Amino acid sequence: MEKKPFHAAYIDGLRAIAVLSVMAYHLNASWLPGGFAGVDVFFVISGFVVALSVSELGKLSLGRFLAYFYARRIVRITPVLVVVLVATFLASALFIPDAWLSSSNQKTGLYAFLGLSNFVLASNTGNYFAPLAEFNPFTHTWSLAVEEQFYLTFPWLFYLWLRGHKAASRWIFAVALIASFACAIWLGRKNETYAFYMAWSRYWELAIGVLLFQIMSARGHSFDDASPRRPLFSILADVGLLVVIAGLVIARPQSAPFPACVLPVVGTALVLFAIHGRKGSFAHVVLTWRPMAFIGRISYSLYLWHWPVYVLFRWTAGLDKPVWQVSAIALTFALSALSYHFIEQPPRRAAKRLKKPVMIGAGLALVALGFGVSNSIASNQRELSLSTVSRNHDMWYPMGAVSVSSPDGCAVADDMQDVKGGWLWTHRRVNCIKPAEWAHNLFVIGDSHAMAYTAMYRQLALRTGTTVYAYNNGGCPFISLQPANEQCEKYGEAAVADMLPRIQAGDVVFLASLRIPRMVEQSEIFGVDSARAQVASPEAAKGRADGVQRAIPLLRKITARGATVVFEGPTPNMLTIPFRCADWFNQSNPICRNGNEVPRALLEELRSPIMSAYQQIEQAVPGVTVWDPFPILCPGQECSAFHGKEPLFLDGDHLSGYANLMLLPHFTAFLEGPIATAQR
Repeated sequence: MEKKPFHAAYIDGLRAIAVLSVMAYHLNASWLPGGFAGVDVFFVISGFVVALSVSELGKLSLGRFLAYFYARRIVRITPVLVVVLVATFLASALFIPDAWLSSSNQKTGLYAFLGLSNFVLASNTGNYFAPLAEFNPFTHTWSLAVEEQFYLTFPWLFYLWLRGHKAASRWIFAVALIASFACAIWLGRKNETYAFYMAWSRYWELAIGVLLFQIMSARGHSFDDASPRRPLFSILADVGLLVVIAGLVIARPQSAPFPACVLPVVGTALVLFAIHGRKGSFAHVVLTWRPMAFIGRISYSLYLWHWPVYVLFRWTAGLDKPVWQVSAIALTFALSALSYHFIEQPPRRAAKRLKKPVMIGAGLALVALGFGVSNSIASNQRELSLSTVSRNHDMWYPMGAVSVSSPDGCAVADDMQDVKGGWLWTHRRVNCIKPAEWAHNLFVIGDSHAMAYTAMYRQLALRTGTTVYAYNNGGCPFISLQPANEQCEKYGEAAVADMLPRIQAGDVVFLASLRIPRMVEQSEIFGVDSARAQVASPEAAKGRADGVQRAIPLLRKITARGATVVFEGPTPNMLTIPFRCADWFNQSNPICRNGNEVPRALLEELRSPIMSAYQQIEQAVPGVTVWDPFPILCPGQECSAFHGKEPLFLDGDHLSGYANLMLLPHFTAFLEGPIATAQR
């Protein structure tokens, strides 16, 4: 017969502290710099509570115990999680366009249904404090994934306890705790991102909760009745609460998860040990205060809802102003209270009447349904979106149209292959009878800004018959004219080594990359002063001078093959992010505050050192020239992110699909005119 354990009301208060600290940190990190460590408090509580909840089941068979355990976990976790994930997918489709800043969102959300989102986040988004994580509405599911992965092993290890082998179970959890703790320390030095997200470096935090319960049980502590008050335990409870609070205040991202998590974990364990079943301490009064208890009861819903609400505000109106911060908090509490009463509670009540296999089957079916619905929403984002960026994909995104063809049957085939860590994209005309108008190849080497001409490359291949070979490694400019980056230089060397045997006389090598400082990126504004300082610094001047000297022998190898090298004249850089400011629901976002225009004189000032470096290279290497799209993109005294109503840029410095089409005639004429003449 299942026994109902003593209700530890103070645990709701601990949960309230944990969730409020996380919410405060995510709203404004300066309010509570260590608030992210509230998740560590949750982990200890979860280990303790899950052990307590199954501790008196008796000597069940393994099969019955697993059915009971997983049925309880599914009923507890699944309903509200699926609802939140589906709702977040829908809201994301409506308000969040595709971009680098949202590139991992959908994959993270789909893996969250499977309890594996922490793997996606560890591999694709950088650390927990990076922009890709901050603008991903599913980032917070990493902690649920850790718990769910813990639950895969917990019942197998705890079953020994139920069968009477309590000492053996304690030893197993103790060994697992020590191994995980050692892993957290080691991995924190080798790979902080994996140390933060992965279960094997977090397992010890949950194991502490389990082991704490087992030790207290071995000491004869009652989990069914109240325990007598003792002054020493009251003091320990108060100290533990202070340690938790201190940990949440002093923890810092650069020391996460270890040692930042140690104080919150130790403090939580101390509170659980000292206060369980006992009244009289100040900590007990605080943690059982009715508002705290209420927040604790809805803490699971609060945790699930707060992050997607915050992220949707970041993508739309912003979270900088008090009015939006209050609105985000109010919406979070409203959604959480509703989901607690109408989504969390009904399945729990129904579970009392259902058989455990039925509960497990229903939970898995709900997960499958939610996954399918969410995947369908993600697949149809363009049709669902309220954003003009998503609805007018071909005009906004550098790739242009998904497929490129002409009325006479000609089409463009795109292919991609790995080149020692970078990528080679090939665009060639197929199914075409008419002969090539420009019978040479175009080779491209550069960073994402080289790939921002993809729509132009594909149209060029379609219209002229040339084959385009585009070598790309995002974040690695080729001949950057900046201080050397060893890793990027290795990629550049690999691309050149792959390219040289392909080059024939008359081919063109186009070198497009970001060579002037950004004034804004997709998640934050750097400003004019920052760009000027980078251009004018002694380090920058030396980097340009060294870059010119490194470039000359490399370019001579290319021109010796009979190819012409074409540098891209630096294109305008904006002070705003057009795709984040194009709709009624995001135009007031702080990222948009600098407007869509930048003085031409400022950009000429930033371009001038690069154009001078180009001149030095042209003088030293015959066969090098410059194609400058700047006058076309900025014909007046103010450089705009738009040409009429059409976007010239996707973000602050990557060209739009519309800009590609606008530049195509000029680039084609450049290839067929000055270059062809020079080659003759």
